[in-house]
Amino acid sequence: MLAVVEIGKKQYLVEKGLTLEVEKLQGEKESKISFDKVLLLASDKKVKIGTPYLEKARVEARIEGEKKGKKVTVYKVKRRKKYRRKKGHRQNYTVLKINRIIESSNQSSKE
Repeated sequence: MLAVVEIGKKQYLVEKGLTLEVEKLQGEKESKISFDKVLLLASDKKVKIGTPYLEKARVEARIEGEKKGKKVTVYKVKRRKKYRRKKGHRQNYTVLKINRIIESSNQSSKE
């Protein structure tokens, strides 16, 4: 089963067992987290599309840890003025492992 879920203003295509990096989330390592902003659910023969979200559908995940992304260097230069600035930035990410995708609150997980 596949799902499109909104996490932090971005949309991700997820399935059970997938590990993905998202923008930093609040939570401790090895804690569970649930996302209820599910936009689409797709199984072998059925596709459900939300308007904008599906009712009672959610994705459960576990926080594996945090990591920093690749460094991005930014230069500012103004010609003939002896003005130069060099700045670097590394984005913080949270690593998630998708445990299960639930269609509705009274139904068990689909695998």
